[in-house]
Amino acid sequence: MRSPEEDDGRGESSNQRLDRNWQEMLQELRVMQTGIQILTGFLLTLPFQSRFTELDDVQVTVYLCLVCLSALITALVLTSVNLHRVLFGLRVKATLVRHTAALIRTTIALVGLVLAGTAWLVFDLVVNRAAGLTVGASVLAVVLVLWVVYPLGVRRAALRRRA
Repeated sequence: MRSPEEDDGRGESSNQRLDRNWQEMLQELRVMQTGIQILTGFLLTLPFQSRFTELDDVQVTVYLCLVCLSALITALVLTSVNLHRVLFGLRVKATLVRHTAALIRTTIALVGLVLAGTAWLVFDLVVNRAAGLTVGASVLAVVLVLWVVYPLGVRRAALRRRA
């Protein structure tokens, strides 16, 4: 039996809650997978553009780091699927949900870095280094506010209202 703090009024068992949480995480992973596939595809086309040979050493280094981060993000997204496959049938869904939640948090953080880095690279190429640094830092700041500060504020307010 669940304590009053754990009961959200849904009347679901622990297993039903784990199943629902897993399904919600899968939906989050689907959204992230689509976004990172598009961004990775964009990055992978850059070397085939005529201006790619004009990149300086810093731009090439940043580009290669972004490609590696995008590949890592893809691997992280797929890790949850593989983890499910490895744990399937073992009746350890709580372990799967806990580890997938950690993978999603890590993935989101890395996606923020790739977004900021990609914005930096594009502005660095099209305008200049100062513009690239300004835009990259601005995108990173906006991502931090939208993905960390705002959700924590909403969470804090929700917990106050619930208490």
